[in-house]
This record gives sequence, structure tokens and C-alpha cells, in this order.
Amino acid sequence: MPVKKTIAKRIRQAEKARIRNKHYSTLMKSAIKKAMAADNAENATALGRSALVIIDKVAANGIIHKNKAANQKSRVAKHMATFS
Repeated sequence: MPVKKTIAKRIRQAEKARIRNKHYSTLMKSAIKKAMAADNAENATALGRSALVIIDKVAANGIIHKNKAANQKSRVAKHMATFS
């Protein structure tokens, strides 16, 4: 048990943030996996665009670094380009 109330509050806040960040990180990873598993042009385009939007949102909220977001977006875009 923490001695000070502020320490206990920071622990509670950190746990809430961890759960929230994990949710968005999992959402992003799932979207990327679906986009990379697409096997035709229509699915690749639709799933790829939704994955790009999710990656941007996750990076904007600071859950992942902007350079990691750029790398992930590049991977998805490269996969989408193979169908065109």
C-alpha cells in the first residue's frame, strides 16, 4: 500500500492508461493483420485504408511513436500496391 494518496492515485491512473493503450494497440495490430491478409484488390484497398486511419489515430494519441506509425503505414501501403 502506498504511503501517500498522490502515489496511490498515480498508480490508479497508470493502470487505466495501460488498459486504454492496450485496447488501441490491439485494435491497430488486428487491423494491420487483416489488411496484410487481404488477397484481392477490393479487400486490400478497403482494409488497408481502414488500417491506415487507425494507425494515424493511435499515433496521434501518443500510444505509438510517429516513426513506428510511419513504418506500419508503409508496410500496409506496400502490400496494397501489389494489387494495383
